[in-house]
Amino acid sequence: MSINRLLAFSSSRVGSGGFLETAAPLIKTFLGKGFTEIAFIPFASVTKEDEAYAAMVSDALASLPCKILLVQPGKAKELIAHSGAIMVGGGNTFKLLHDIYEYKLLDIIRDRVNAGIPYIGWSAGSNITGPTIGTTNDMPVIQPKSFNALGLLPFQINPHYYNMPVKGHNGETRDQRLTEFLAINPGVPVIGLPEGSVLHLENDQLTFIGICPGVLFTTDAKSGFLLRQEIAVGEDISFLL
Repeated sequence: MSINRLLAFSSSRVGSGGFLETAAPLIKTFLGKGFTEIAFIPFASVTKEDEAYAAMVSDALASLPCKILLVQPGKAKELIAHSGAIMVGGGNTFKLLHDIYEYKLLDIIRDRVNAGIPYIGWSAGSNITGPTIGTTNDMPVIQPKSFNALGLLPFQINPHYYNMPVKGHNGETRDQRLTEFLAINPGVPVIGLPEGSVLHLENDQLTFIGICPGVLFTTDAKSGFLLRQEIAVGEDISFLL
């Protein structure tokens, strides 16, 4: 039985709402009433200073019984090893994974979560919970050592999922891009997480929470055809584990 506890948000904001505004109540319930020191990993940020990013998170979660501790090179492993939860912010997924490899943090993050401490991520921080970052929307501004990610979940995530065609635009839609991924990786499911949605894993139960349906992309084992199905709000999708 897995003891992993995880919240994977599509985004830090929903619509015109504030930073982590809709996430904060879910995080509060998820962490419980006890005071928790959270190791915050800011490496996905490209344009914000790490301290400024951590301050934004602290302000957004000021009503919660937790303290945000900024993970920085040097004492990163020690901080992650002794914190009560791990939180990974959004930004650029390639930058995030590059730095995690650079500072040799992949194994310790994985080991701590597999040992039962809560993991909370949004956008890029959700992307790295899957086997690879092959379904990110981000531009590869830097090359990580590998595309292999934490593998806390056995499927891929596509945060900020949106598939509406734009008139006059001739590039691929999101569904077409994810279909390309499945054509090359036919045995790996992909969940499209629209903004305002989150995956909640606890007690071996994986639940889709959100304000609109998500999408599950798979391939049929016999025919190889692409299968696309909606995930209802509140649906138990533990069969994917």
